[in-house]
Amino acid sequence: MSTNIHPTAIVEDGAELGTNVSIGPYCVVGPNVKLHDNVQLKAHVVMDGHTTVGENTVIYPFASIGLAPQDLKYKGEPSELIIGKNNVIREHATMNPGTEGGGMKTVVGDNGLFMVGIHVAHDCQIGNHVIMANNATLAGHVVVGNYVLIGGLAAVHQFIRIGDYAVIGGMSALGKDVIPFGRVKGDRAYLDGLNLVGLERGGFEKDQIRTLQKAYNEMFGGDGTLDERIETVAKAYADDPVVKQIVAFARKKDKFPLCQPNQRQVA
Repeated sequence: MSTNIHPTAIVEDGAELGTNVSIGPYCVVGPNVKLHDNVQLKAHVVMDGHTTVGENTVIYPFASIGLAPQDLKYKGEPSELIIGKNNVIREHATMNPGTEGGGMKTVVGDNGLFMVGIHVAHDCQIGNHVIMANNATLAGHVVVGNYVLIGGLAAVHQFIRIGDYAVIGGMSALGKDVIPFGRVKGDRAYLDGLNLVGLERGGFEKDQIRTLQKAYNEMFGGDGTLDERIETVAKAYADDPVVKQIVAFARKKDKFPLCQPNQRQVA
């Protein structure tokens, strides 16, 4: 099928459109935008900057994609926003490109759902199968793993890391790194156990989940400092690839500490 552009849409010279792209009423597509096959812009979508959108992604009305980042240090450098395939980006969503200070790229993976009013700031790196619920926001330089769920109205501080399969509760204010498979909540978010529902949906075996729970209890509820407990868990579960994933993430803490249980309570 051929590309379908509504008569009221504006597609500037230089934009690259794949096969069967659909651009609805009153959309504006800038000269450096690249839309791969089967991309749909429903209506009133504005796209600009050096922005690439992967196959089969659907973008809903009033989304603002690829416009200049909200960073006072940005000076018009030709940074990029790269969005993967099979994503759904809902109404009033905003996604910004990178900056010189953050590697020049914002990257969004495949198969994500980005609900009404979400914001992905400059230089974020988002994995595959991520869900951001209504009005969730990411500040700059946030790294989000695969299969992460970020609840409605949650706000994530700049440079935070969120590991694979983590879930962030609605209205949480997240200012610390979240381990893979972690579950956090609260207006100053704290770790509230493992994302057991996500683990089950992800196909993890019951024995593996029990092992993860045991390792989690030892890492966040044992004696000694957190660093000491991380190393104890690393030795005790050296042959477990899933626990090793948590350990590797915990060892890499840099700008911010790990999110921990509130008052040292372990789920």
